[in-house]
Amino acid sequence: MLDRTQPDPSLNHEDALELLERERVAEVNTGETGWRRPLGWLRRAGQFFFALSFSSLTRRIVSLNLAGLVALVASILYLSQFRAGLIDARAQSLLVQAEIIAGAIAASATVETNTITIDPDRLLDLKPGESYGAPDESSGLDFPINPERVAPVLRRLISPTKTRARIYGGDGGMILDSRSLYGRGDVMRFELPPPSTEKPGFVERATISIRTWLNRGDLPLYRELGPENGKGYQEIVQALDGVKSSMVRVNDRGEVIVSVAVPVQRFRAVHGALMLSTQGDDIDQMVTAERLAILKVGGVASAVMIVLSLLLASTIAGPVRRLADGAERVRRRIQTRVEIPDFTRRRDEIGHLSGALRDMTNALYSRIEAIEMFAADVAHELKNPLTSLRSAVETLPLARNDTSRARLLEVIEHDVKRLDRLISDISDASRLDAELQRQDMAPVDMRRLLTTLTSVANETRLGHDVAVEARFEGRGATDTFSVPGHDSRLGQVISNLLSNAQSFSTPGGKVRVTCRRVRSEIEIVVDDDGPGIGEDALERIFERFYTDRPHQGFGQNSGLGLSISKQIIEAHNGRIWAENRHGPADADGKPTVAGARFVVRLPAL
Repeated sequence: MLDRTQPDPSLNHEDALELLERERVAEVNTGETGWRRPLGWLRRAGQFFFALSFSSLTRRIVSLNLAGLVALVASILYLSQFRAGLIDARAQSLLVQAEIIAGAIAASATVETNTITIDPDRLLDLKPGESYGAPDESSGLDFPINPERVAPVLRRLISPTKTRARIYGGDGGMILDSRSLYGRGDVMRFELPPPSTEKPGFVERATISIRTWLNRGDLPLYRELGPENGKGYQEIVQALDGVKSSMVRVNDRGEVIVSVAVPVQRFRAVHGALMLSTQGDDIDQMVTAERLAILKVGGVASAVMIVLSLLLASTIAGPVRRLADGAERVRRRIQTRVEIPDFTRRRDEIGHLSGALRDMTNALYSRIEAIEMFAADVAHELKNPLTSLRSAVETLPLARNDTSRARLLEVIEHDVKRLDRLISDISDASRLDAELQRQDMAPVDMRRLLTTLTSVANETRLGHDVAVEARFEGRGATDTFSVPGHDSRLGQVISNLLSNAQSFSTPGGKVRVTCRRVRSEIEIVVDDDGPGIGEDALERIFERFYTDRPHQGFGQNSGLGLSISKQIIEAHNGRIWAENRHGPADADGKPTVAGARFVVRLPAL
């Protein structure tokens, strides 16, 4: 027995809906309230979505939709224009900031005292390449960059910007690093501590790998030179040559570092280089914040897409599963008659599939019922001659004279012939459907077929002195009256109709066959001059084993000829019916019957 708290994997979503409804009714009947009700709803919702998730079609729809969304979000994260624009803007701002600081450093280095007065407003008004200081100040002095004079200026200008500044002398040696500034101007020089030997954890390594993959691209790797010669940085080399430059690199933690270098010069004399660089997580924090926003939007879009995909899948996978279950029940035939779910109101492929399956199922049940009826009719028809034959055989030893024995032998012979006809006609009828399904239809020239059959009927006459006449009504003698079908089976129908018409006509009479085109059909009419057909027999004559021949002895006809003919015509998408031809009125004013008429209509080519 299944636990109610666990979903049954065999449930489809329709069964899950029924289970939800039953449990809801049970809740109302049992008065389940309070904290149990929300838990019950959550459990039933879980069962419903669990049943949906077991549909392969649902999984494919959700997976494909999510794959497209994930690819879009990944491309946005990898090819973000925001990151490139942010790096360019940061590089430009660092260049402006570096030129201003370099001008202040050049001015402060010529001051003889340990103090320097800087007007912030004037400092902000400096243009790129312009130095801070009086224009008439001596410029020919070859001064070294004094760290004690420059440090206070550098500390005051760098501290609010969260930017790292390094000053290199003309020979490329490091003079000052903003990381070494403490207090109000004290300078401390020390070696950087050795890198930690502790390995990062798995989560940190995964984060670094993802960040490196997203940020690296074709960017070079950043290397910390420390107090070594600054000419290991390309931008320092260019700055010492008097050219400002910028570089974008990625460190070993996958963080983007933007660095710029400008020359420290006065009146075109380069005395050193100033290098400004961002912190390791400066740009990455902004980029990460932007990517988190994108991921949030992607998460909301994913949730919406999953819900929409499940709703879409419920309109596709659910009906398909119900149709499959219905087809499976038809195959097993658990019930007497299984109905395929009806979705024909839907104007889509599911509706078309439902209609096709319902039509196929109805045709299957009709065929099964026809086979059952055919078997019952065959058993009934075979039982009569067998009973008569058995009675005659049992009575034969008791016959007292030759006349009685001869009469019994005639009955036995008659019943044997009747059985032979029945078995032959039954065999032909049983093979008919299979033969029509296996053979391909081909164009059949009804003019040629009718001409040949009427000639054969006139030559043989089959013991009837009745002529057959064929007439074709059309625009010309060259009309072919072609129909798609099987010439042998259509010939069997025409031969059967001609034989019946001859058998009911009086000797010396005539059977008339007329062929004409009626719109998109070919009509074939067979008229005779016989007694006609009773009103109650106009429809029954096409039933199996039905025969109405008062002028013939019992058992001379199997009653399958017209039934087989109707089956053949319907297999050719045609129609066949019988009616009486009316002659002049009698003395009472009622129309007389001039003969019988059989009409066959087939679709024309």
